[in-house]
Amino acid sequence: MDHSTACLLFNLIFWPLFIIGAAFLLRKYMQGGQFTKKTDETGKVFIVTGSNTGIGKETVLEIAKRGGTVYMACRDMHRCEKARQDIIRESGNNNIFARELDLSSLESIRNFAVGFTEEQDKLHVLINNAGVMHCPKTLTKDGFEMQLGVNHMGHFLLTHLLLDVLKKTEPSRIVVVSSSAHSLGSINVDDLNSEKSYGKIAAYTQSKLANILFTRELAKRLEGTGVTVNALHPGAVDTELMRTWKFLDNWFVAFLAKPLQWTLFKTPKSGAQTSLYAALDPELKEVSGLYFSDCKAKDVSAAAKDEKTGIFLWEESEKWTGVNTP
Repeated sequence: MDHSTACLLFNLIFWPLFIIGAAFLLRKYMQGGQFTKKTDETGKVFIVTGSNTGIGKETVLEIAKRGGTVYMACRDMHRCEKARQDIIRESGNNNIFARELDLSSLESIRNFAVGFTEEQDKLHVLINNAGVMHCPKTLTKDGFEMQLGVNHMGHFLLTHLLLDVLKKTEPSRIVVVSSSAHSLGSINVDDLNSEKSYGKIAAYTQSKLANILFTRELAKRLEGTGVTVNALHPGAVDTELMRTWKFLDNWFVAFLAKPLQWTLFKTPKSGAQTSLYAALDPELKEVSGLYFSDCKAKDVSAAAKDEKTGIFLWEESEKWTGVNTP
């Protein structure tokens, strides 16, 4: 074999293997922090919203494996029941329940809360996981802009309706799934409902900022109750949230994007790790009002620390949802 042939063979074999190996290493790195502590959740009751797929489903599965009783609160009951059966089969835990919850309907939220409190007198952890992202302008059943309505207003009402049982069960926790996108957001005090103008990215980042402001304000109001509340960024995760990215509808674009998604995005299981950390880590028993990413505390944007805006949002949220708080 001459030198040029040997070089050609080397290049044909080495470089593809090098690229594949580098991609695998980068993928592993991009999965981020993992919650590896062993905990026993037997006897504890959890609610996870939006848990029929993605991060929510993986969160329920891990809690189920640890013995917890979990209520899967979902809009699509057919998909929720299928996911529930998958989780029971994989975890061996039968204490997994599917209940209807449409966060775009205040009536549905109230019905869910009534039904839950009739079934249970305990709630150790509420995980506000459900969300929508970058959707075309749509209104909830009560006339709220969909992203703010589902991501913030719906969870605002749900949380308040469950506060009494959370306080009764203390020490208990509320976990709010937000996003690093909150740092790009602002609360439009003159057009909170996007009636004058609408941008799907601006509406999404506003809703994620609202999650953080809600968490920080609620933490203050819950001081001394034994109920903590923390927010988190799950990371860039390959989930159904990306179904609204219309450019991926093009098969050629999707074909080119798939290797990048596989390499750079977290799996749903890795995306659930910070939710599990915030919900289960014993060291966070008395920690409240913080924001986590990759199972570590992280700082939030300046806008997320604006107490005046936080109070404005709180008061508007009370009006929109009909909640009366002290």
